[in-house]
Amino acid sequence: MATSSSPISFIPARDIPPLTKKVILVTGGTAGLGKQSILEFAKHDPDHLWLAARNVAKAQETVNEVVKSVPNVRISILELDLGSLASVQRAASQFLGSSSRLDVLLNNAGIMAHPESLTKDGYELQFGTNFLGHALLIRLLLPIMQRTALQMGPGDVRIVSLTSGSHARAPPVGIVFESLKTDASSLSAVERYGQSKLANILYAKELAYRIPDIRIASVNPGMVRTGLTNVMGKNNLAYRVILSVLSPIMGVSVEEGVKAQLWACTAKDVRSGEYYSRIGETGKGSPHTRDHKLEDNLWDWTQKELDAFLASSQS
Repeated sequence: MATSSSPISFIPARDIPPLTKKVILVTGGTAGLGKQSILEFAKHDPDHLWLAARNVAKAQETVNEVVKSVPNVRISILELDLGSLASVQRAASQFLGSSSRLDVLLNNAGIMAHPESLTKDGYELQFGTNFLGHALLIRLLLPIMQRTALQMGPGDVRIVSLTSGSHARAPPVGIVFESLKTDASSLSAVERYGQSKLANILYAKELAYRIPDIRIASVNPGMVRTGLTNVMGKNNLAYRVILSVLSPIMGVSVEEGVKAQLWACTAKDVRSGEYYSRIGETGKGSPHTRDHKLEDNLWDWTQKELDAFLASSQS
């Protein structure tokens, strides 16, 4: 049985420690929680911030806004399309060619409730973007993060992946592996999204077990009024109606919602392998988040797919 804990108080201006010498990479940093994360990190003297995004023009707008707020911040853009493994590989190569360390990788980017579609590599769009693209990015950046951990000590280097309470809306089996290289039209948009977010939780747990020198966690920020929910409504009439009613009532502001991932990226009491709901709250995962067989199967499937891509990219 999973143990649980209650949310804790966290005020970024007060509780984020100095980030001096730290290099931080955030995916999806052009809007919503990712952009707010960049803005908050910038206030705490990091050595270098990296904003990874598909839309370079929007990324530059964010950079301009951050520099206006914190003039001396060092910030760079990585062009990154998580729906293309080749793009992920290029972004990782660009980063590795420019930086000698990486202290925090915040896997923030994601899509929600898109119609049936495929990534450039033929994976179900939401699973390929929300999970597999990030899994490749993690794999390619792990060596530099492990070298950084040797300098800083165990647990100081972090990988934090955003997930969602909708992981509980995954298919009854958790992840339908047979659907992942199709458009998964037999599943609803919510089920496709749910299994991608369940995968983020399970993969973080397995990574934490295999890589004890890096602190790894998954975080559900709760319902937040972001551009992601706007896209969700745009793509589905039923969701648009539901969100128009629920978001003003139940959704929190971006400034409030971002606290969960900022806490996971910086707080001393974050436990590696844990799934956190909001700020430091545990015990809220669905039964599938404790399914060790599913966790093993996801790990094996992921390594097989990444191995195949990396082998083909070298030929």
